[in-house]
Amino acid sequence: MLRRNQRGSAVVEAALLAPWIFFLFVGILDSGFYTYSAIATQNAARAVAIQNANAGGTVTTAASCQAAKNELALLTNVVGMGTCAATQAAVSDSTPIWVCVGILNDTASAPCVPPAVACADCTGSGASAITPAKSVQAVVTYRSVPLVPIPGILPVQLQLTRIAEARVIE
Repeated sequence: MLRRNQRGSAVVEAALLAPWIFFLFVGILDSGFYTYSAIATQNAARAVAIQNANAGGTVTTAASCQAAKNELALLTNVVGMGTCAATQAAVSDSTPIWVCVGILNDTASAPCVPPAVACADCTGSGASAITPAKSVQAVVTYRSVPLVPIPGILPVQLQLTRIAEARVIE
């Protein structure tokens, strides 16, 4: 039997732990959402690279932006998907997406991400020289929105940048 001064101690303990359990749950929920945002951003970069590679390496900014928006539209609370930002530094709440597409070949030209590097299988040498290939590199930056904003504890926004490369088959 409980003594008279021990009654209600379980209720007091639960009341003291409830906020910590709530913040732990919200943190796990937000972590999952940020992870899903990173996966969606990688899928958007891959979709842009594949689209431009299938077009024979013809880079089109408007179509690339639309492909990225189509992939990112699958996120739960996407806002401001009107146009893509002009530069990576211009990514903001009103334009949360930036798309850059470039052609990688044996001259190592990559306009999106410095330093420029040649694609992995673009060059060959000697008797086993291969025909130089070219690849399309797509860079997508997305500024996420928190699922449950908690000012001062969880970051309000996270800017994700993902890179994908697809080989152009001619």
